[in-house]
Amino acid sequence: MIVKITTPDKEIFSGYASIINLPGIDGSFGILENHANIVAALKKGKIKLVSEGETLYFEINGGVVEVLNNKVSILAE
Repeated sequence: MIVKITTPDKEIFSGYASIINLPGIDGSFGILENHANIVAALKKGKIKLVSEGETLYFEINGGVVEVLNNKVSILAE
């Protein structure tokens, strides 16, 4: 799936990912290919993203995620 992580200052990631783990306000959750469309609030924590066999981590202070047709948009603080 295509993932874009954006902060108020810049885009910090844009590319393909096979797995994403996010710190949701009601608990951590994961997103895989063909996930149902959702919009969810995020709390302070780490985003874990697996891209082409490499695991990447991004520290955030909250934000919002939208999943729509295998495209994941994360607006993070």
